Amino acid sequence: MPDDVSFADLLVRLRAGDEGAAALVVDRYSRRLVALARTKLEPRIRRKEDPEDVLQSVFKSFFHRCGLGQFRLDSRQDLWALLVSLTLHKCCNRADYFRAARRSVDREVQSPPPLDSSAVEWEALARDPGPPEAAMLADTIERLFDSLKPHHLKIVRLSLEGEEPAQIGAHAGVTERTVQRVLKGVRERLERWHTEENQ
Repeated sequence: MPDDVSFADLLVRLRAGDEGAAALVVDRYSRRLVALARTKLEPRIRRKEDPEDVLQSVFKSFFHRCGLGQFRLDSRQDLWALLVSLTLHKCCNRADYFRAARRSVDREVQSPPPLDSSAVEWEALARDPGPPEAAMLADTIERLFDSLKPHHLKIVRLSLEGEEPAQIGAHAGVTERTVQRVLKGVRERLERWHTEENQ
């Protein structure tokens, strides 16, 4: 994304449905998001669902909901975090879908695993554009998701997607105060992890 395009201008254009602004986002983030999806989809699922298909679904959801003004984004870092969250969410959904009883990939004959390309994929995640820490964000979000109870996970996902506490409470069937308590606990957990990693 060209540096001369301010994030505020970009967001205004995205919300107006500007195709040029959408192309800037796709060009900047596609390669890293495809690499992320490839690392999160099991090989058996990748035979049925390409990482590129996941990415198309991510961008379709993002651009639609952005046009409706549903996301609260203040910076390029917020945008990257949201796109990572949406990608992980879509990957989890695809895994759940293909593990359902009648479609279970676990019952299918396994083919030899593909050559290990994880180093290439992580290199793509770590490459510019974005801050140096961008590649670590996916791991942090996944670690966070794995540590949460299912009803807390729903609250955090909705928050990462820009929902306000009152809306999250309505979707999750809890009070706004509960939402705030869960999000406070998540912030404290992330701060604790950050402190532990830097000791």
